[in-house]
Amino acid sequence: MLSVLEALCERGQTSGHGWTLDTEFLPPHQQQAGALAVQGLVQLAGREDRAELSVLEGRPVRWAARLTPHGHDTLTYGRTRPRAEPVSGEAGTGQVVELMPSQMAALRVFTSLAGQLQVSPAEGLAQQVRGASCDHGIKRWRLYLTREQIASVAYGFWLHRMTGSAAEANRFADEYGAVHIPSSAEQDGLSAGANTATAEPGSALLSGAGA
Repeated sequence: MLSVLEALCERGQTSGHGWTLDTEFLPPHQQQAGALAVQGLVQLAGREDRAELSVLEGRPVRWAARLTPHGHDTLTYGRTRPRAEPVSGEAGTGQVVELMPSQMAALRVFTSLAGQLQVSPAEGLAQQVRGASCDHGIKRWRLYLTREQIASVAYGFWLHRMTGSAAEANRFADEYGAVHIPSSAEQDGLSAGANTATAEPGSALLSGAGA
């Protein structure tokens, strides 16, 4: 629930009009938002609101949602409420990874596109993202990831790097020594497999990434 509210809040803040649109939420997430609307936490755009948004966007907007005041307060409370530690031995079997808010936002985008990407996020990564806890004292999101999941995160940050900011990938490489470097086959369009190298934290290996 909180992950959906968080996503609606983030997208609403950056949209300029406060709404999250159909192109920004996959159908499963739209269904989750609809369920939260029944609880009074989310407002779904009516016909008039969608018409106004369609004019602003220059295209038909068939679905839009935003937080209600109750939804905003639920999210605010949920961000500060103490959360239980991961169960089923996750803390013992996975490496603790702490991500900045901008990194977590990029990772959420990556995992939300699982059904559309040819190189899908590693198994279990989406569940770790949904269950991550935030230490608001240091403003870090804490996850427990396997080596495969860490490599997958590096690939997600590489996609983020290629389409915008490199800061998230650089920080991840510095702190965890994981960076995605496309193989020659990938660069030639012959393979969709992810190739993630592991370097010592602080190394200069990332300088060649995305070339």
